[in-house]
Amino acid sequence: MSQNSPVTLATWRTPEVIATAFRTVPDFIPTARIAAAPGAPSDLPEGPMAEFGAFDVALAPDRHFDLPALLAATATDAFLVLQHGRIVHESYGNGLDAETPHILMSMSKAVTGLVASLLGKAGTLDLEAPVATLVPQIADTSWRGATVRHLLEMRAGAALDAATLAAYAAATGWEALPAGAPPADLARFFAGMAPVSGAHGGAFKYDSANTDLLGLALERATGRSYAQLASELLWQPMGAAHDAFITVDSRGAARCSGGVCATARDVARLGQLVLDGSRRGPHQVVAQSVIDDLWTGGDAGAWRAGQFGASFGAMGLGTTRYRNGWYIVDGPPRLLFAMGIHGQNLFVVPDHGLVIVKLSSLVTPIDPPAIMLAHRAVTEVARLLGP
Repeated sequence: MSQNSPVTLATWRTPEVIATAFRTVPDFIPTARIAAAPGAPSDLPEGPMAEFGAFDVALAPDRHFDLPALLAATATDAFLVLQHGRIVHESYGNGLDAETPHILMSMSKAVTGLVASLLGKAGTLDLEAPVATLVPQIADTSWRGATVRHLLEMRAGAALDAATLAAYAAATGWEALPAGAPPADLARFFAGMAPVSGAHGGAFKYDSANTDLLGLALERATGRSYAQLASELLWQPMGAAHDAFITVDSRGAARCSGGVCATARDVARLGQLVLDGSRRGPHQVVAQSVIDDLWTGGDAGAWRAGQFGASFGAMGLGTTRYRNGWYIVDGPPRLLFAMGIHGQNLFVVPDHGLVIVKLSSLVTPIDPPAIMLAHRAVTEVARLLGP
């Protein structure tokens, strides 16, 4: 099979077609449009371009990478660096370009977290309310008693065994179903969960199903589709240049945990909005408190006791918290980032005025050396560019 082979649900994450698949998702998975603003997009002026000739990242004493080698080793499709709102580096590979949306995988959770937070700020969504008040079908499942906040913080205690995880995967619309398999969708999956109580509010426990359940709750609370909410609350106000897309299941429910597809430049605009404290130029376009909450919220104790505490600590990231789909590192340097499997990253580094986007098509979903290289690349870019 070659990169010219048709991409299907059965093949889209295989080595032969993964790079093509990640930039052509609407060709083989149903999607909904997250509309960009009809007027002029927010400005992303270029230059002066950075010189990265001295770039040097090491994984071991005998394994050093310059920037081209690092990007190649991590199957990078886009690498975009903004400093103080200007593009200082932009490069593409594996067929991607500046005009084409790329799937963000779990970086999508950061978008969903902002949408939920904005609805909470507007009073449309009560972040402390039990999820079952919005999605009654889960009242007798292991999400019983979980609040919207528990979903946002990955502190719901829902228990998913192997069979349940397989049913969840089928419900998302990302897997090819066997011939004769019964219909599957997210609402049906959540309603069919076993009536097992979960303990909520404890240690961080990463589960993408939490964010997809959150997506159903957002739609029930507003009577609007997730794509409409993301467009009206975020994509249009921030001045996106291109429409984004989100994958949907067989009934049209959005996969809020991983299905957003967007251009690298629009992801950078999102990062710049966060860096600028929710301002677009001189204009406040979303509530400042929503961005402030990302930097100050999250429970460091829940993180340390949780699923990723040890592995993040081994990378030398220091004190880490998780808030509304974003990871916060208290530094040095201070860092806010979103990440997704197969090598998707958005980094915001305020002390250096940096926004860094790295989109990739790594075959291995979770590749620890590649994750380490991405984080060390951020530190090296910050060192070379200065404050």
